[in-house]
Amino acid sequence: MAQFTGINHIREISTSSNSELVSSIESPHPNLSISDFASSERDNLNELLLDHGYVLLRGFKVGSEVDFEHFVREFSGRDLFSYSGGASPRTALSAGGLYTSTEYPPEIRIPLHNELSYSRTFPYHLFFWCVTPAGHGGETTLTDSRKILHAIEPAIVKRFKDKSICYVRNLHSDKGSGYSWQDAFETDSPAEAEHKCQMIGAQFEWLNEGYLRVTQICPATRVHPITGEEVWFNQADGFHSLFAEDRPRLESRFGDGSKIDISDLQAIRKAIDVETLAHKWQKDDVIIIDNILAAHGRLPFTGSRKILLAMT
Repeated sequence: MAQFTGINHIREISTSSNSELVSSIESPHPNLSISDFASSERDNLNELLLDHGYVLLRGFKVGSEVDFEHFVREFSGRDLFSYSGGASPRTALSAGGLYTSTEYPPEIRIPLHNELSYSRTFPYHLFFWCVTPAGHGGETTLTDSRKILHAIEPAIVKRFKDKSICYVRNLHSDKGSGYSWQDAFETDSPAEAEHKCQMIGAQFEWLNEGYLRVTQICPATRVHPITGEEVWFNQADGFHSLFAEDRPRLESRFGDGSKIDISDLQAIRKAIDVETLAHKWQKDDVIIIDNILAAHGRLPFTGSRKILLAMT
């Protein structure tokens, strides 16, 4: 584990049913810029990310949205990743790639997931910044994707790996709702939406009433490019629809077109829940996540909550 002189870098976060140490770094003084610290400790931070999958930075001076974007670019050495084509409703806050976190209603629990695991194109690192913590609840849930893979029954893992996952999204044309094809692809142009589908390796089909159906087949697991470790990397449980709708917003099935057994999904959700931790936000907390090694989600909340997201 990386060592930081004079800084307590291990902190406990927990749920009511699980408690575990995670990597965390607390600023030695409140005026230390997060950009300056991350630049000087980049190698140590990356080591922690590979060990744990995520790291919390607390008590640092973050500044403005522009400053946060600068920190992300400086730390990663890459431009920000565009969420155009993603499935979750969120608001783009800058042309450079800064977004709100998922804007599902506050009473909804967002399941654990690796960002854009339903796409052939996905970010490697996520950067969450807490501008305003929720009045109550709103914790970001976290888990190690390596542990999920090992916790799921081997026969289920083999079935999912052998068949892959087919994800289907039915996007209507009600712009501004957060669930339209215009919102998803950040364009009013059907031709541009089609082009973006091609860029992310998705098939598309225009249906009646202005719907755009987007279909992608992706593997159930991934291998981390640095550690060589295999991880659970799919959103079959989050996309699966239990409702007998002609056109549900999200659907998942196996890559060969066959249905996913409910009992498999229940077993997967149980394995994920056992490994889940919940982080209670404080203002200006920043969490960096290795998007392959760790999954994240959100608990329901009340009151105002503002968490911003940048990806690389």
